Amino acid sequence: MKKKKEIIGLIILIILFFWGSCQKLRDRSEARSPKGHVTGSIESDQTEPLQFRGRHGRRWKLMGSETVTLLEKEREAIKIETAPVVYKNIKAQVSANGKIIPPNNRIFVVSYAFPARVSKIIVKVGDWVNEGSPLVILQSEEVGKSKADFFRALADLELAQANYERQKRLFERGAGAQKDYLVAEAEYKVARANLEACEKKLHLLGFSEEDVKQIASAHQINPIITLYSPIRGKIVEINVSPGEMVDQTKDMMIILDPRIMWVDADIFEKDIAKIRLGQKVEINVPAYPEKTFLGKISYIGDVLKDETRTITVRTEVENPDLLLKPGMFASLRININGEQPVLAVPETAVCDQQGEKFVFIPKGEKFELRKVKLGVRQNGHYEVISGLKEGEVVVTVGSFQIKSKLLESILKEAVHD
Repeated sequence: MKKKKEIIGLIILIILFFWGSCQKLRDRSEARSPKGHVTGSIESDQTEPLQFRGRHGRRWKLMGSETVTLLEKEREAIKIETAPVVYKNIKAQVSANGKIIPPNNRIFVVSYAFPARVSKIIVKVGDWVNEGSPLVILQSEEVGKSKADFFRALADLELAQANYERQKRLFERGAGAQKDYLVAEAEYKVARANLEACEKKLHLLGFSEEDVKQIASAHQINPIITLYSPIRGKIVEINVSPGEMVDQTKDMMIILDPRIMWVDADIFEKDIAKIRLGQKVEINVPAYPEKTFLGKISYIGDVLKDETRTITVRTEVENPDLLLKPGMFASLRININGEQPVLAVPETAVCDQQGEKFVFIPKGEKFELRKVKLGVRQNGHYEVISGLKEGEVVVTVGSFQIKSKLLESILKEAVHD
């Protein structure tokens, strides 16, 4: 009997202990929400509540449906201004660093495929040349030999053609044998094939069709050949001197057309999905910090670099004033949202609490807290990704005072936490 009474007494003590703890928690909750100042339900359509942390790690949650009511004196003391949420041209951009390089199809290396001696250099570094402009004169034994072979083949063809035409006339009149006619025809075809082979050899040496016609009419055998520019551009390098011997391994000159440049940049893996061919790019270089060059993405790499987790993205940019030089470093801003306007909210309307973004919306005499997700910031506005609709009005001036009023009771509790 005595043991039974002890068990009943212990149960009563446990009940009294838990009842006292619940009463204290209720009192503290009521103290955090003074009547007439902050109202709000803990149930909300917001799936991700705003969270704040006290000094000792205690978490406080705002569900996103809270409203703030200001006293008349407080409204008189706080200057409240509002603005609607509208669409604006805000550029969403990805930033990157890159390097200026010359396009492969706008740079040409002048070399010669056969041993030769430099006789005369016609141009100098910095000169602009057109397609077909003379660059350098060479003396080559191979050129002289090929010209001699060409003249020999030309003479053989003339002789074979004359003999063939004579035998053809005799055969048609019945005065010549068919065998002689066929032999003359075969010799003529062989002579013509030999001449064509010699012409191709001259073309391989660097002579154009007009050059070959001139050689045939001049009947001069000399080892001279002139090299011409294949593109319009600027002489940026000369690596030979008169009298120097060159061969296929020697790069004599470099010609560059600098009116268009490439900018190769490394884009991080997290931004790859945002990049598209044709996107507009703004480019700045340290040499001209006040000037912005405009280009478009022309190539997106296919291989991710293991060391940096980046891919190469190439921008093609026009360079009419020739300010961009190969080797310059550049900073790029890739516009990823095109020209379409985006929903935007004034920067002054946005409040921040431990990384969470929210705004206040006037609702008569009250102000509703609204959690928002924002994108890029530009020209005093944020891009709105979610949380607001076009035409909704937000507080732009006085939002921080409203925020202070909202958190007043929570902050008081956090001080004593």
